[in-house]
Amino acid sequence: MVTESLILLAIGLVAGVVGGLLGIGGSVVMIPALTLVFGTKQHLYQGAAMMANFFVALPAALQHRRAGAVLPRLVAIMIPFSVVGVVSGVWLSAGPWFQGEREVHLARVFGVFLLYVVGYNVYRLLSNRRFADMDDDAARGLPGWKIALGVGLPTGLLGGLLGIGGGVLAVPLQQVLLRVPLRRAIANSAATIIPLSLIGATYKNYCNALAGVAFVDALRLAVLLIPTAMLGGYLGGRLTHVAPRRGLRIAFTLLMCYAAVTLIRRPARTSLPVTRPAPASATSPSRAVPGVGGATLAH
Repeated sequence: MVTESLILLAIGLVAGVVGGLLGIGGSVVMIPALTLVFGTKQHLYQGAAMMANFFVALPAALQHRRAGAVLPRLVAIMIPFSVVGVVSGVWLSAGPWFQGEREVHLARVFGVFLLYVVGYNVYRLLSNRRFADMDDDAARGLPGWKIALGVGLPTGLLGGLLGIGGGVLAVPLQQVLLRVPLRRAIANSAATIIPLSLIGATYKNYCNALAGVAFVDALRLAVLLIPTAMLGGYLGGRLTHVAPRRGLRIAFTLLMCYAAVTLIRRPARTSLPVTRPAPASATSPSRAVPGVGGATLAH
């Protein structure tokens, strides 16, 4: 039990550092790490990670606002459409396509998404492209429909489906579609994630409860992830200005590539609750998720 708790604290720390350093949501690290270590409990991990996202995004958004990096015009449009998207995404994830033995398909979808993360980071490594700074006046000239349908809605939809904050998608979409510079794109994304993660976590855990996944189990995971994720986010933000970001981005890209391939190749029945003593001949190791009803997960 102590070992598993320490693993969760370590996952939270790494997720926070990576998220703070590269401007992405911690769920992109948390969910695949939990899946690889403890087995496929995708809905449970999403419920916990979405709660953690709120507590990681809040202090980051406050710092961005103090720095004057947030563009209120963009955020005001992104939030309501991302909320619609996250509710739709959670509804899709709770559907029959991803329930029971089909839950592994959600992990595979996440694996495919991580391939996008890998591709985007490779592009960032190879490109030296920079956008000119954007102020509030310039932001008011952007088409509202492009902000809403091109950034807000897909950010929420993917966030709800995969249980992520959405920053990994919101940041590049703002850059590609709206020509928003990176620093402001990260700030807008963090501000949007606050209500997005709060509403998404509430609805996700409600849907989980209807499907038999106890809220208290996700809460126990979140309690162990949140403190170190917040600390990691603070450290990552400081490291942004002193660490060789190119080398760290390469390491992160390789890690995400490994996680993507592993999740996509994961067989359909990788974790089963133990309901009776295993036969003496069984040799497959298992690891318990702390506080999750005593269930053990093969890995």
